[in-house]
Amino acid sequence: MLVTLWLLATIVFLLVSVLPGNVGRKVLGPFAPEAEVQRYNQAIGTDRPLLQQYFTSIRRAFTLDFGKSYGTREDVRDMVLDALGRSGKLALLAFVLTIPISIVAGIIAARRQDKITDRVIVNAGLASSSIPEFVTASVLLSIFAVQLGWGKAFANPPDNAGPIEQLQYLVLPATAMAIAYFGYIARMTRAGVITALHADYTRTATMKGLSKRQVMVRHVLRNALAPTITVISVQIGYLFGGIIGVEKVFNYAGLGSLMLGAVGAHDVPVLQGAVMLVGMIYMVSTLLADLLIAYLNPRIRLGATK
Repeated sequence: MLVTLWLLATIVFLLVSVLPGNVGRKVLGPFAPEAEVQRYNQAIGTDRPLLQQYFTSIRRAFTLDFGKSYGTREDVRDMVLDALGRSGKLALLAFVLTIPISIVAGIIAARRQDKITDRVIVNAGLASSSIPEFVTASVLLSIFAVQLGWGKAFANPPDNAGPIEQLQYLVLPATAMAIAYFGYIARMTRAGVITALHADYTRTATMKGLSKRQVMVRHVLRNALAPTITVISVQIGYLFGGIIGVEKVFNYAGLGSLMLGAVGAHDVPVLQGAVMLVGMIYMVSTLLADLLIAYLNPRIRLGATK
């Protein structure tokens, strides 16, 4: 994890450093005197040697003290955590919409392998995962929010909005993400269930006289859902850091929009703080997925003792 975090911090610093532009000029504007621009760069440290800036950046990454934003002079930690909270609401709603439907659809497709139901689910999953999220978001925005008046065109709810009112603002962008992730999760569930249905332990359980429900719950699903859980854990990290397109379409001030704005402004502390947070989410979600898979499948957690 430490090596991964160091690589993330290094990559972010290098990518931002090679982008053309002057931080002080971007913040103060094109008509600011050159002396003011130089003083501003000196105050935030962007006029120092690149290697010195790099070591400062790495130190901030490992102490989780990213300092203040170059542009707004706000505390980076507060900015990133606020954006994380907004993205967390959107990601949670997207998962609530897509995970149960995708898993159930994958199970149905596997139970009816090579039949019309299976083909419909597989093709729908392929089509939905092939369309970029921002395209799906634009279509939903145009049809439901603009033409039909269902949902909100701008996803940022008022500060005093209750849960139900927030749901009205977030349902369309969450649906756009759910459509995109449906195919991945459903196809992975289908493949795992088909493999488990043809396994020896499933035939043995059936011959012992267990009901179909008992066979599915006790034997098939406990083994078949391991790849699905892995895919879901990867999608959790992607949801927090890779939904820039959906956030821009619905003008939502989440973590993706924060990172995009930081790239354009050469705001290294904000970008590094956001990317490091996304990296931690990836690592924690992957660890939790491994623990859950080991709990569901005793052969995995006992494999190291053999």
